Amino acid sequence: MSTPRSVKVSQQLKREMADMLRRDLKDERISGIVSITDVECTGDCRNAKFFISVFGDEAAQRGTVEALTDLAGYIRGELCRRLSLRFAPEISFKLDNSLERGAHVSALISKISRGEI
Repeated sequence: MSTPRSVKVSQQLKREMADMLRRDLKDERISGIVSITDVECTGDCRNAKFFISVFGDEAAQRGTVEALTDLAGYIRGELCRRLSLRFAPEISFKLDNSLERGAHVSALISKISRGEI
């Protein structure tokens, strides 16, 4: 069940995590274009699930999820500090392939409109 507070915290977590990916997280396993597609926070804000999309091959996707999972302790502490939260939420990362599927469907539609298929 989402509460107004958990929705607000989810939005803040998403914004700060995107900023961390852009500026702070320097791990060679994080490759390709990485986007935070959604964040689900429990009603008590003790757990947060980050849905990430990695535009790249399967190895890049696996490597990025592994790197983020390995860095979860650092990320958790940094998010808590940036948002001034009393409790740092337990975080997990799930791969979201919706952007990649959308790009594939768009490419297929383009081929159909050009008469290639």
